[in-house]
Amino acid sequence: MYDVIIIGAGPAGLAACLYALRFRLKVLIVDKMQIGGYLNYIDILENYPGFPEGISGLKLTEQITEQLKQYDFQFMQSAVESISKNNEGLWEIKGAKEKLLSKTVIISVGTIPKKLGIPGEEEFLGKGVSYCAMCDAPFFRNKEIVVIGGGNTALEEALYLSKFASKVTIVHRRKTFRGDAIFVEKAKTNVKIDLVMGAVCTKIYGTGTVQGVNIKDLTGNIKQLSANGVFLFVGMGPQSEFLKGLVNMDNSGYILSDENLTATAEGIFVAGDCRKNSLRQVISACGEGAKAAYSAHKLLGKYD
Repeated sequence: MYDVIIIGAGPAGLAACLYALRFRLKVLIVDKMQIGGYLNYIDILENYPGFPEGISGLKLTEQITEQLKQYDFQFMQSAVESISKNNEGLWEIKGAKEKLLSKTVIISVGTIPKKLGIPGEEEFLGKGVSYCAMCDAPFFRNKEIVVIGGGNTALEEALYLSKFASKVTIVHRRKTFRGDAIFVEKAKTNVKIDLVMGAVCTKIYGTGTVQGVNIKDLTGNIKQLSANGVFLFVGMGPQSEFLKGLVNMDNSGYILSDENLTATAEGIFVAGDCRKNSLRQVISACGEGAKAAYSAHKLLGKYD
């Protein structure tokens, strides 16, 4: 039995784990992915304080993990299927093969990429369609790539892909980008990147592998763009499906909380990108993880 079980081993979960361990709590961190989660796929973090030259997400994960190993750090790779309260007032966390017990729970499951839902997206997944530049960019060396999206993720990933591809075309449905000005400037001055604004991708086509996309502009005209790869970055959604009925969420599945990061049920806390109104940056996820651990620690003190 644990004092705190943390579900999600991204930056929020890792920070929560560090603080909980320093409070001398018995802690377990659980994630279906490896330690770090999607943090490992960030090529370079330029806005994380203390690293003037930036730091890769993988390197940051490694450094945090080394820090955690100074304490009684326990990690289990498993997909949590449900959380419920037993007759003794403890939280039961059930996976495919295990049942864990804890006095408190911190939810830090993060988000996953949204799908566009167009013809060819599912058919060519792994055959030219991808949601992760860090994972798949090397497969498209000296080839043409289309990136769909206009936020920070789309711009950052397009810049990373330009290191490998012969040409990167960003297709964005609006006339202006939603991403930070610094990324917009870098994309506009990159000789390998073309911008197609005010257009949407309606189809991904090919024979066996991706050969191109159809895009429709604001007037309804449709044209084809040749491409060997299509990377989709059209937003993220919380991985909170298994929590329905346990905590309150908004219509998109983001978990609601109070100022102490307490979710609807007492003893359940939430931190990071899966939380409603989170900034959804690595630094804010770490801060929320620390605060959630502090709130859990205070609640446990009340029970002692």
